[in-house]
Amino acid sequence: MQKSLLCLLIVTVYAASAVPVPSEYSEDRVYPRYIEFPDGEGNMHTVDLEGEPDMELLDEIERNPANNLYLLFTRRNPRNAQTLVINNANSITSSNFNANHPTVVIAHGWLSNQNTDINPTIRDAYLNKAETNVIVLDWRRLALSDYYTAARGVPAVGRGLGQFLAFLNSVTRQPFTSMHLVGFSLGAHLVGNAGRELGGRAARITALDPAGPLWNYNSNRVNPNDGVYVEAIHTDGGYTVGGLGIGTNVANVDFYPNGGISQPGCLTNICNHNRAWELLAATVSYNHLVGRLCANNTQLTFNNCRGAELRMGNNDLRKWGDGMYRLDTARIYPF
Repeated sequence: MQKSLLCLLIVTVYAASAVPVPSEYSEDRVYPRYIEFPDGEGNMHTVDLEGEPDMELLDEIERNPANNLYLLFTRRNPRNAQTLVINNANSITSSNFNANHPTVVIAHGWLSNQNTDINPTIRDAYLNKAETNVIVLDWRRLALSDYYTAARGVPAVGRGLGQFLAFLNSVTRQPFTSMHLVGFSLGAHLVGNAGRELGGRAARITALDPAGPLWNYNSNRVNPNDGVYVEAIHTDGGYTVGGLGIGTNVANVDFYPNGGISQPGCLTNICNHNRAWELLAATVSYNHLVGRLCANNTQLTFNNCRGAELRMGNNDLRKWGDGMYRLDTARIYPF
C-alpha cells in the first residue's frame, strides 16, 4: 500500500512538472480597461485603454516627422547636444557626427523627454565605453499625449526616425550596419518600426521591456525582422495586470533576467520596468551578464535552462543568436 502511494506521488509530481507554464509568458493576458502606467519620472497615471485617440495630433505626427528632435552627443560634446535636422544636410556636416564611429539612437517611453533618466544613463555608458555618435530621440510632441494616442502614433514616429536615419546615411555614407537603435517601453516598438522603415538593415535593435498594454496582438510591435539582429530584455512581463512589459517573445533573442517578471531589489512594477534600461547601461560598461538558452517556458520559469550561453546587452554590433535566455542578477548596480 505504501509502495503504491509512493508511486502515485512520484507520477503526480512528474506530471505536474512536465506541464508547460502557460500564463507567465503568454500573449493571452487580458488588461482591464483602466490600468496604471508610469511616466518617465516614475509617477503613476490612470490609462484608459479604450479611450478615443487625438486624431488631430496623430494626423500632424503622420505628416511631419520633423516634430521630433534628434540630439547628437559625442565625446567632443558629451553634455551639450547638437541638433540634427532631417533634410538639412548642413546640420549634420557641421556637427561632431563622425561616420567612422558607430551610431546609437535612444528612444524614451511615454510621458518622457530628452532629460528623462534613461537618456543620460545610456548615453554616458556608450560614450565612456568607446567613440560613439549617440543620438537621443526626443518625441515628446506625441509622448506627452494620453497613452492611447501615443501608442497609436508610435508607428508614425518610428517611420519618421527611419526616414531620418536614411537621410543621415545619404549625407554621411555611414552604413546601416553601423547603427544600433535602442528603445524603452513604447520606445521599443518605436525603434522596431524605424528598423522596418529601413528594410531591416540596421545592425541591431534593442527593445527594453517593450510595452504590453495595446501591443499583445498589435502587428506594429517590434519583431525579429526589424533589424539584422533584434534583442529584447524583459523585466516586468508579469502575468498580473500590473505588469507593464509585453512579457512574450518578440525578437531574435529574448532575455528574461531573473525570470522576466520581477527584479531583485524591486517592490514595484515601475522599478521592474526601469530595470531593463539600467541593465543595458551596466552591460555596455561591463559586458558581464550571461544568459543560458531555455528550451521552453518551464525551464525559464523554474530557472533550469541548460543551453548555450549568450551575453545580454552590451555594445556589440555584430552580435547574433536565436531563442529565449534566462539569467540572474544582483540587486544593485552593476547587477
